[in-house]
Amino acid sequence: MTGRSEPSLSGGGTSANLADILERVLDKGVVIAGDIRVDLLDIELLTIKLRLVVASVDKAREMGIDWWESDPSLSSGARRRALDAENARLRSRIAELEERHGPERLEGPEKRSSGEP
Repeated sequence: MTGRSEPSLSGGGTSANLADILERVLDKGVVIAGDIRVDLLDIELLTIKLRLVVASVDKAREMGIDWWESDPSLSSGARRRALDAENARLRSRIAELEERHGPERLEGPEKRSSGEP
């Protein structure tokens, strides 16, 4: 036997420390920033600015970051709001067209009699 203590996989010191570190990072938040710049003969060809924020959802909201709530691909509420807005725009456009041309002119070919052009 050696005198060293090995980290155990059963929830010993290592995993407790990792959990503590993760809890602190998510509670406080961490920002990592970096820029990549490609120049050729003192001519800037490309600049990439990278910003990474690691935080809990609550902490992100405190910082004013909530883009996932309005992104239709990430939020069912945002998707529903986007569909409702599109539906309202289409209804408004139909009403406008009906006012200009009359509802009978807007009906599709399946509603017309066979003798009409």
